[in-house]
Amino acid sequence: MPLSHGHQVTLLKDILNNHQTDCCGSVAECEQLERLVKSLMVNNQIDSNVKNILQEVYQYSQHGTQSDDLDQHILSNQENLSQWVNDIDQFS
Repeated sequence: MPLSHGHQVTLLKDILNNHQTDCCGSVAECEQLERLVKSLMVNNQIDSNVKNILQEVYQYSQHGTQSDDLDQHILSNQENLSQWVNDIDQFS
């Protein structure tokens, strides 16, 4: 059974929160973020402001999957991670 868009948003925020809190993550989590963002971007129920945030999250996850030092990539995006979660909460 596919996840509802609400569950997808919750999962997206959970991964971002974990990256922000733990200052580390995995390539698999970045790949999961990419899949979630792709699915949410085609959903008409998602606010256009959230879609702009999703574009940034997608770029973050792509850079993460290609990074030689994923933990440093996550660390350098701490402020963005927190802001994205707050912004998604505001618009969803």
